[in-house]
Amino acid sequence: MIRVQSDDFDPGAEIAKLHAGRSDIGAVASFVGLVRGESHGEKLTSMTLEHFPGMTERELERIEEQARARWALDDVVIVHRVGELKPGARIVLVATAAAHRAAAFEAAEFLMDYLKTRAPFWKRELRASGEHWVEARGSDDDAAARWR
Repeated sequence: MIRVQSDDFDPGAEIAKLHAGRSDIGAVASFVGLVRGESHGEKLTSMTLEHFPGMTERELERIEEQARARWALDDVVIVHRVGELKPGARIVLVATAAAHRAAAFEAAEFLMDYLKTRAPFWKRELRASGEHWVEARGSDDDAAARWR
């Protein structure tokens, strides 16, 4: 399941839904990304995430399909927020369910690496020095490259 939304989400509730009523799932791995309160040595006031509706969801579906092709996954949930977020706010949830932990862990890491580099989201930070667009980081590209 993939959702792009402005509203907050409850990671525990999302994970509970992922494996509710299922006895074939032996592992659930999850990642929750949060807005940090600092960026480039400055206090962060807020972060605004923008996207192209429709295009973003299609790319997230493509990334999920790649994960399902690589690992034996029973289910996947990706929730990504857009709009203005304050420090401490949840940005993203990736959770994977599988019969075994290795598949769940690896798929969750793959999904996050590809979300950081391939998903069409744009981030703008508001700091003391003004508004700044967040540039792509080479370390994110390096992390995604290991899955090729």
